[in-house]
Amino acid sequence: MNPNNFTPIDLQTWPLAQMFYYYTQMAPTTYTVNVSMDVTILRKTLKDKEMKFFPAYLYLVTKAIEKQPELRISKQDDILGHWDFLTPAYPQFHDDDKTTSLLWTEYCNDFMTFYSNYIDDTKRYGDSHGILSAKGIPPASAYIISCIPWFTFNSFSLHNHGIKDYYVPSLEAGAFYENNGKILMPLSITVHHATTDGYSLKVFFEELQQSMDNPEEWLAL
Repeated sequence: MNPNNFTPIDLQTWPLAQMFYYYTQMAPTTYTVNVSMDVTILRKTLKDKEMKFFPAYLYLVTKAIEKQPELRISKQDDILGHWDFLTPAYPQFHDDDKTTSLLWTEYCNDFMTFYSNYIDDTKRYGDSHGILSAKGIPPASAYIISCIPWFTFNSFSLHNHGIKDYYVPSLEAGAFYENNGKILMPLSITVHHATTDGYSLKVFFEELQQSMDNPEEWLAL
């Protein structure tokens, strides 16, 4: 999926214009929502195919974001608009010194292509140290998505300390846990209230869960 177009928003006709003004100029607000996603079917399907879970997680979250323009809003050259899709930027953990480096893989709506590109990126750049991997600075359409694999959590929140004009979501997953025979994954999403309200997140979580429950729709079985 390339190129990634940036479409300006007409503030005169945009239904969210008043909400955007209020939550940027009068009461700047970000917030975090924590949920538990059922990954029982997804995890089993990927294990049966001997495929990694993390790139599937990156793909499915980005795929769900692609379907909602309000989750793809950004400012470029002081113009408010939205990308066709976002680019997942994710940390690579280094066992030798216990640090992480930020790496990114451009989204493709074909899962096997994205999966292959992820594997290539991690093989090529995964061992490079520093705050950024050797692949370099993520594109302007990047968003942060990560996972804490060492423990699960009930609540997790990110604080951007007043970063201006940052409207794309940030996500963090935790370690799996079992409950009533299901495998669950905690998932935290932090958004800006100027562009994303509770209903938008409801639609996002439903889309994400639907894709996790039906891997035959996007995974070549």
